[in-house]
Amino acid sequence: MMENESVKRLVNANASWARIALESDKVYKDECVYSFDTPESDGGLFVSLSSFLGFSREFVSLNFKKTKEPLYLHVQRRELPAAPSVEAPPAKKPTRLAIGIEGGFDGGITEKKFEEKYTLAVLPEFVLIPLPDASVPQNVQDSIASVVAAKAASRTEAIACWEGDRRKESKHSLSLKQLDNGAKVPPSGWKCAECELTSNLWLNLTDGSILCGRRYFDGSGGNNHAAVHYEETRFPLAVKLGTITPEGADVYSYDEDEMVLDTRLAHHLSHFGINCAVMRQTDATMTELEIDMNLRIGEWSLIQESGEQLVPLYGPGYTGLLNLGNSCYLNSVMQVVFSLPDFQKRYFDVAEQIFDSAPANPTDDFEAQMSKLAAGLLSGGHSCPAPGDKDAGVAEGQKGISPRMFKALIGRGHVEFSTNRQQDAQEFFLYLLESIERDQHKKRSAEAVRSLNCVDCFRYKVEERVQCVVSGKVRYTSREDKLLTLPVPMEASTNKDEVEKWAARKKELEAKKERINQEQVIRAILPFQKCLEKFSCPVEVPDFYSSAVKAKSAALKTTRFATFPDYLMIQMSKFALGDDWVPMKYDVLIDAPEELDLSHLRACGGLQPGEEELPDLPPAPVPVELDEGVVAQLVSMGFGLEGCRRAVFHTHNQGVEPAMNWILEHMEDADFLDPFHPPTPTQASHAAPAAEAVAMVMALGFTRDQSLKALKETGNSVERAADWLFSHTGEIESCMDSAEASSQGPQYRDGVGKYKLVAFISHMGTSTMCGHYVCHVKKEGRWVIFNDDKVALSKALPTQLAYLYLYARTE
Repeated sequence: MMENESVKRLVNANASWARIALESDKVYKDECVYSFDTPESDGGLFVSLSSFLGFSREFVSLNFKKTKEPLYLHVQRRELPAAPSVEAPPAKKPTRLAIGIEGGFDGGITEKKFEEKYTLAVLPEFVLIPLPDASVPQNVQDSIASVVAAKAASRTEAIACWEGDRRKESKHSLSLKQLDNGAKVPPSGWKCAECELTSNLWLNLTDGSILCGRRYFDGSGGNNHAAVHYEETRFPLAVKLGTITPEGADVYSYDEDEMVLDTRLAHHLSHFGINCAVMRQTDATMTELEIDMNLRIGEWSLIQESGEQLVPLYGPGYTGLLNLGNSCYLNSVMQVVFSLPDFQKRYFDVAEQIFDSAPANPTDDFEAQMSKLAAGLLSGGHSCPAPGDKDAGVAEGQKGISPRMFKALIGRGHVEFSTNRQQDAQEFFLYLLESIERDQHKKRSAEAVRSLNCVDCFRYKVEERVQCVVSGKVRYTSREDKLLTLPVPMEASTNKDEVEKWAARKKELEAKKERINQEQVIRAILPFQKCLEKFSCPVEVPDFYSSAVKAKSAALKTTRFATFPDYLMIQMSKFALGDDWVPMKYDVLIDAPEELDLSHLRACGGLQPGEEELPDLPPAPVPVELDEGVVAQLVSMGFGLEGCRRAVFHTHNQGVEPAMNWILEHMEDADFLDPFHPPTPTQASHAAPAAEAVAMVMALGFTRDQSLKALKETGNSVERAADWLFSHTGEIESCMDSAEASSQGPQYRDGVGKYKLVAFISHMGTSTMCGHYVCHVKKEGRWVIFNDDKVALSKALPTQLAYLYLYARTE
């Protein structure tokens, strides 16, 4: 009971501030919105009974200052000692394509129990009233009860842990036709109808044929007979025998080209005499097989330095990031960028000012969440051993911090980064820079430090020289870039003979159906210099219109650096589409140097003596004709006709692969399958941007002139216009008034073209959409490995296996 009458009056006077947390409200009762303090931290967590935002003791007064919200539920949580256990069970084999979750790769998950203590806090006096207390006004008690009962925001925002791509119901589930051919499947003794294989067998749910599956990259698997059968019959669904249980099975849809959910699987199987209720798993599921293949890839142990006894590191700049199920791509990128002075100065050094000026709900403020993450990583306050880690000589996990709030914000509205699926670290890196630019452009802070754009440290200008082969005349153009993609010319490997011998040996093993030992694999060795040479060579320009000869002609393009950035991020183009349109990864070791000299790639600076410039004339309008052959090929892959026509048009009839890439990027567009009518040449070149489109682009913080220019450059596409503006900052300077332009500072930093390696991000797995990312960063003269929540001194630096390299310019 509140014995002090003044305290009772204080609570009663502020009782109207208390609200009931509804289902639609997000209740941040597990982590401070400005820091990574939790109810387990010293001082606990203060949850506002008005906004339901959570604050540490350090920041609750700041919220009161901004909002005058006086009532808070003070939550303190203490972990209870674990019950004594008998002999530890053996480590379980992973069964889920995730890291840090039950059933996934080593996540160190243990069941924890907590004791919670609740107190009502009244600000600004910081009066604390132990709960329960019957004298607290009923509406305040109801508000407290609703907060205690509500799910934490982190739980409601988190998508279910990823187990590969979430399987969708097949479009054939309800309409599948099954042949009455008398086919019955015995309970055992299965073998492929076309060969002698007795494993990796698939039952076609239309005609009951049993055939082997696809061959895997290491020679295991099947002989592709099930896929061939589909090509001949177009019977779409097949179930993997040996995976059938009462709970379901692995079902593959050939025309949808993915694993699917068959909601009538039991009915379809009963057609062939199979009773799901009594079936038991006897073969590996596709998830288990993919995990097994990943574990067999030798690069996993090399990149993670698994064979080494690594010494853990703690302190400022050595804070681990918890894996949220499949967030290692984000963890690696953020560890690398926050190791750079520009990002530290922009978000860490001025964090206090950023928090002071943040809106009342900082969970929706990009700048505030970047500063929160920067402070969490760089302050060292959360860089300590995880509870129970006693052996200081082994790299165990840290207590670390969880980037869930940041991930939820930056991924909001993005078709890929909003999910818990694995993503491409290179794509996320560029998306992060774009997000920073968007936020920077909106705010344009008057404060000197906050007005600095940390993206400038990656920004550089490229000069492109295009020469018409027929006339010999040239044209110079410039564009902006923030990442250099280098080709990987496998034909230039230095151990071709050994690789060819291994390829022959691999075929022998495949013919004998023997499993391949990954430790015996011979990888191609490719000098980094060969990648640079390939990049610097002239490349053909498809469908080039020469203003000199007023017709299409052959042309060659060379690319050079007009400026050299402070930091150069290099992506090795290790991934490509195979002949079956499945992304594949080159198995190659690239000898990346510690020091890199790119001075010879400095641009010449425009038109040179003796060169004649191509006339600046627009190409004559030509009829818009779609390559119907390419359209037909795309349709045969299962894509809608109108979407395929759109793809061929927007990729200018360049072929199946560019059109396929366009489809993969735009298939979620609302108008993807709408009837498509190619614009006439006049429409395409003279259509004025709609007022609505201009307004939408201006809403992002750009001027009308900038918006009009971007829409004109992108065929009046709002989405592409926004992307164009953020990637062509230099080209819109002319649209800004001179006073504003002068305040922006230099657009491009420049200096010598000599660099040293300071960080790299490595990928393990067969494609960017699966596997695991780890980063290595050079700190205080030593290499450090950041493997999610594990931070340790590196002993066996795997530079040859990296996917992204970060070089710092030397002066």
